[in-house]
Amino acid sequence: MKRYKKTKAVVIAGAALTAAPAAFAQSSVTLYGIVDLSMAYQNSQTTLGSTSGGQHNFKMASGVWAGSRFGLKGSEDLGGGTKTIFQLESGFSANTGAQQYPNAMFGRQAWVGLTNNAYGTFTAGRQYTSYYTLLSPYSPTNWLTGFYGAHPGDLDQMDTIYRANNSLVYTTPKFYGLTASGSYSFAGVPGSVNQGATWSGALQYANGPIGLAVGITRLNNSTPGGGAFGADSTTNTNGQSGVSAVTNGFRTAQAQQRFAVAGGYTFNSAWDVSLTYSNVQYIPGINSSFHDLAIWNTAGAVLHWKATPTWDFGAGYSYTRATKSNGIESTAQYQQVNLSEYYSLSKRTGLYALQAFQRARGQTLGNAGASNIINATATVGDGFQTAPSSSGSMFAAGVGIIHRF
Repeated sequence: MKRYKKTKAVVIAGAALTAAPAAFAQSSVTLYGIVDLSMAYQNSQTTLGSTSGGQHNFKMASGVWAGSRFGLKGSEDLGGGTKTIFQLESGFSANTGAQQYPNAMFGRQAWVGLTNNAYGTFTAGRQYTSYYTLLSPYSPTNWLTGFYGAHPGDLDQMDTIYRANNSLVYTTPKFYGLTASGSYSFAGVPGSVNQGATWSGALQYANGPIGLAVGITRLNNSTPGGGAFGADSTTNTNGQSGVSAVTNGFRTAQAQQRFAVAGGYTFNSAWDVSLTYSNVQYIPGINSSFHDLAIWNTAGAVLHWKATPTWDFGAGYSYTRATKSNGIESTAQYQQVNLSEYYSLSKRTGLYALQAFQRARGQTLGNAGASNIINATATVGDGFQTAPSSSGSMFAAGVGIIHRF
């Protein structure tokens, strides 16, 4: 009898151990990351708002081809085609080890949600807006990088620097190539659902070699009537996103609004092209340092050539022009040319080189707003926002290495 009980116990324990992997196989968590480091050069560097004293500079830069980061993402199968999903992502500087966002360990992304192939995906937390998510496949940053290749100052928000707190995002399943998405970010300001909030909506069509997306987004300053950027503003990076030599004089806006159309076409396995157009508006309030609506229109194109299985090349051009406003008659214009070269050492490791030139003309507003009309100065991509050129011309180049794990 004792022998029978012992044998039975062993059989039950063995069956339990055999079944355990099947039960736990329904959940998964992945640790991932990127380490990206490069040497960069620019021919003229000064402080934001300055139009003199520029000096050439060699420096080390982190996260040029893709932001240095580590993160966790995972899912659990709930049955019936529904899964719980989450992502926690932290950015860091590879050259100093510093956290990308002080006091925000997972400042790049931190969200949780549900997904179902039939009903779509719903997520909540700090994440990208629907505008960015559906437009990003056709962004110039894919092959030119945001650091060098974003449109001047990342004016139209096609790089990843814009993330929104307290966001609810819903994205539909793909239906005959069409996907729709909408997002809303709650600022939590007492007495107002709009003050400091961010909202966006976008549509994307992707079928075969053709892709097209259209989106709109609005970012509200939590400071009533505009002025200094409020801490409760949902789209932030421990401060206002996208402040550059292009937008510096308009940073006291009550709201920012962006509309964009982007698309791409793949000719074959070696060649593809993407095109973008955007209309960006900085809307003044009663406390803003400028008084007229400020508008910039940008058009750009990128040609990508995969010459061999290991070599990729990119070339891009963009043109940005501001409309007349705030006493400026000679409106600011920015022309930017970019080149990129990427060599794959393996699936996870690559070497890259980047070159960019920008020419700025006309006038814009300086630090003091409408009372401070200055000559427009060049600021390549979004990697030089706090260190633009002191003149209307800027050349920048860099070489680096990236490893993904």
